[in-house]
Amino acid sequence: MSLTLRVVSWNVHKCTGGLDRRYDPGRIASVLAGAKADVVLLQEVAQNGRWYREERQVDVLGDALGFAHRSYFVNVRFGPRRGEYGNAILSRWPIASTENLDVTLPTKKARSVLHAELRLPIADGHTRTLHVFNLHLGLGEAERREQLRRLLAFRHLHTMHAHTPAVVAGDFNDVWGTLGKHLLVPAGFRGPVRPMRTFPAWAPVRALDSLYVRGDVEVGRLERVRTAATRRASDHLPLLADLEVRPPRTAGSG
Repeated sequence: MSLTLRVVSWNVHKCTGGLDRRYDPGRIASVLAGAKADVVLLQEVAQNGRWYREERQVDVLGDALGFAHRSYFVNVRFGPRRGEYGNAILSRWPIASTENLDVTLPTKKARSVLHAELRLPIADGHTRTLHVFNLHLGLGEAERREQLRRLLAFRHLHTMHAHTPAVVAGDFNDVWGTLGKHLLVPAGFRGPVRPMRTFPAWAPVRALDSLYVRGDVEVGRLERVRTAATRRASDHLPLLADLEVRPPRTAGSG
């Protein structure tokens, strides 16, 4: 029997509104709770720093959602006032393992892809592994392309069985909305036919964020969440995807 799950990907802008510049993790948590997600992939999640009340946002949001399974890795460090931030994965289901892939290029801002293996419950008490890759790519076109190439060469993807379910999502910073088509689709991934405009949240004109799948997983629905709350809470709109993960075809398919 297939398992249906909901994934949300969102650059939360350190829980600071894009228009009012107000720090309010409660707004982010409220949107995520309303989405009823099973897995949440977040970018620009901050911790420490006086700007953020010395809070660790991955725990503030995880506690608010009741998600005990979390992974977090810091990419950028500023100091005692502005703190530090990175990518986070929150899951309703256990995270069996997690690893951060550094895709930073020389002289460029630190960037990474956070990888986690989730154990999803399927029939008769068995589980199935879902690999999720939460990324935040750079600002330059050539930089982003090289970072995606490094991701595709990452051993967990490079050696992965063709049927093993995998999700790649996050803030691609994809100004032209073509990165996935040119690099992920030739590697076997499937994504949106039309890029979805997610930035800026209050009047989106750029499709900076996206989601792709590979293996025994299909996207039943993929949409941006555009509401009064999401327009205020961050400078990006969140993406919401309903996924169907099929049971293993063979013992070696993950």
